[in-house]
Amino acid sequence: MPGTPALTEATYYILLSLYKPRHGYGIMQQTEELSGGRVRLAAGTLYGALNTLCDKGWIVLKTVDEDSRRKEYLLTDKGREVLINEVKRLKELARNGEKILGEEL
Repeated sequence: MPGTPALTEATYYILLSLYKPRHGYGIMQQTEELSGGRVRLAAGTLYGALNTLCDKGWIVLKTVDEDSRRKEYLLTDKGREVLINEVKRLKELARNGEKILGEEL
């Protein structure tokens, strides 16, 4: 999406982890695993980010069971588009770095 600002690493991994529906704790685990332990989300940080992402329409909240407090989050089509554009942006950054640094890498 043109005009979408670069994602923070935490937001990128949250969206990436929601390629499949997950609940909050699952998102925290997947984010830590995907980032090699570099990104560890505290519950307050995660749920604040999830609320923001819901407000932007990038993810939606789905109640798993009406009698349960457990909720899952799902990536929307808009969120998938944002994620795809971010991967393209990151690839461009890497290509440009490799072009300039060449053999130093």
